Amino acid sequence: MDIEAVLVNCSSLGFPSRRSTTSTTATTLSVSILNKKNSNNLLLLRSSSSILLSAKLRAQSIDAELGVVKLEGSTNSGSELLVWPSPSDEIPFWDRKFPSWDASSAGPPNIEKDSDPMHIIHVTAEMAPIAKVGGLGDVITGLARSCLSRGHKVDIMIPFYECIQKHQVSELALVTTYNSYHDGNWVATNAYRGVVSGLPVILVEPSNHFFKGQSVYGGSYNELEAYLFFSRACLEWMQVTGTQPDIIHVHEWQTGSLPMLYWDMYHHLSLYKPRIVLTIHNMEHYGECRQEELSKCGLDGSIYATAEKAIDDRTIGHNPERLSLLKGGIVYSNTVVSVSPTYLKETLCSGWLANTLIRNRDKYCGILNGIDTAMWDPATDVFLPAEFNANKTEGKNICKNFVQRGLGLASKGDSNLVADKVPLVVCITRLVAQKGLHLITHAIKHVEELGGQLIVLGMAPDGRVQREFEGLADLHNKGSSVRILLMYSEELSHMLYAAADMVLVPSIYEPCGLAQMIGMRYGAVPIVRKTGGLADTVFDIDDPSQPEKANGFVFEGIDEGSLSWTLQRAFTFFQQKPNEWNGIVKKIMEIDNSWNNASGKYIDVYNSIRVR
Repeated sequence: MDIEAVLVNCSSLGFPSRRSTTSTTATTLSVSILNKKNSNNLLLLRSSSSILLSAKLRAQSIDAELGVVKLEGSTNSGSELLVWPSPSDEIPFWDRKFPSWDASSAGPPNIEKDSDPMHIIHVTAEMAPIAKVGGLGDVITGLARSCLSRGHKVDIMIPFYECIQKHQVSELALVTTYNSYHDGNWVATNAYRGVVSGLPVILVEPSNHFFKGQSVYGGSYNELEAYLFFSRACLEWMQVTGTQPDIIHVHEWQTGSLPMLYWDMYHHLSLYKPRIVLTIHNMEHYGECRQEELSKCGLDGSIYATAEKAIDDRTIGHNPERLSLLKGGIVYSNTVVSVSPTYLKETLCSGWLANTLIRNRDKYCGILNGIDTAMWDPATDVFLPAEFNANKTEGKNICKNFVQRGLGLASKGDSNLVADKVPLVVCITRLVAQKGLHLITHAIKHVEELGGQLIVLGMAPDGRVQREFEGLADLHNKGSSVRILLMYSEELSHMLYAAADMVLVPSIYEPCGLAQMIGMRYGAVPIVRKTGGLADTVFDIDDPSQPEKANGFVFEGIDEGSLSWTLQRAFTFFQQKPNEWNGIVKKIMEIDNSWNNASGKYIDVYNSIRVR
């Protein structure tokens, strides 16, 4: 048995050395790590008294005062030593190199195959992780993976954005060169096949300027025209290649023209088999469109300027009247899905599309999104400094201490801090009005007043909002309680969920929401406003009517006072009922918010409309 000795002097790493309870002399610790060839890895901590501690450690029983520790299954390669981060590090801890990770290899086990498999093609503007802006990308990847695991054939068609990192697409190959129509011309187009996180993708690349730029959205091209082109190019590819899927599943306004193109054009040409499902992820975006713009994809825009088809009801009588691609998609799709049952009810009662949805109520249903539990799993997550699960949560404490040290927040090593009494709240979100900006701003101040810590991670597409939060960052980031990080990092988001005691989602409206479900998966108790999918997934701990569902803290108002009271309740529970809090953490980590449940409902929808 080979033994590698790694000597660690805690004080040399900037952390306090351990002191004997009977002596003022610091004890220098050394760590002897058995070679990983031995399946019973032991961590030997030798102090001056030669005490031998034997354990199989996965970061759960390590004292956070140690500067370097051995983590079995650690994200660190080679010697597998965890080095605590510091704000002064040249490379931020979330930008360190991580092992390659194929989420497909961690798929759900023992999923029963469906007896009647079908071919499903998703047509979408986003897909995680290669073209992700918001929750849409996560939903596409999670739903597709779950259906694939059930034995169905699944393809995902997305634009080949210039910003896509080609190294993220394995087996990338050009499979089809064809022409697709736009504004009186046939545009040469390439279709590439590849694999992303174990999922088959088809990337559509026009030879013109569409989808060029350094980000998914916001390029110098006309986005509306680009997605009109993309929607037709996907159908054109199916026709050219003779592909007849059972289901074409479109998402959001960007692909709202596809159902119109299918039923009024391609169904009369050669695509006879597919049926269309439209999922509405956020009804805030309608895809406003002029008649002449719709005509650029080959349809006669004037035909759709009626209340029964695609006219934007808000513009009736105006000059000019406008169309809505989302409305056209609702009217022409075989089934329309909202991403939560409560959001379905809300959309039937408010908003200008309510009348259209009521007229099409018989084909409108609500299916709560799931989360991709292969991608979001604290027991296997390569981005975490320590892994953990519902039965062994000690690694979560290391994740919290790791993030605190890396961001310069007061942490367990600070003498003036009782770590177990200071809750860490995270808010990971796009900084837009929908997400409750005034409530996030209030939380920044109030959490600090309550003696807690808060980390906000997100970006604002609106320059005015971005500048406002830059000012807040300048004001608060110098202290030891608040960090406002105006950026996006997939790696850091994983670490923050793992570190958090609580996850804050104070949305004004939220069609579904993934943050609360991901947070629970990582043991972060949700604090949410009661709306949309948040109302379907989080139930208040103090609500006596449904104690068996209790899993978080809920408020209903949109005022700061409602949030303040709920934060106070959560902090009091955390600080005064530690055992009960730990029970809640275990409970929420065991909740099944996977796509396995939701995909089964989508399969039922697919089967109800497919042609056999």
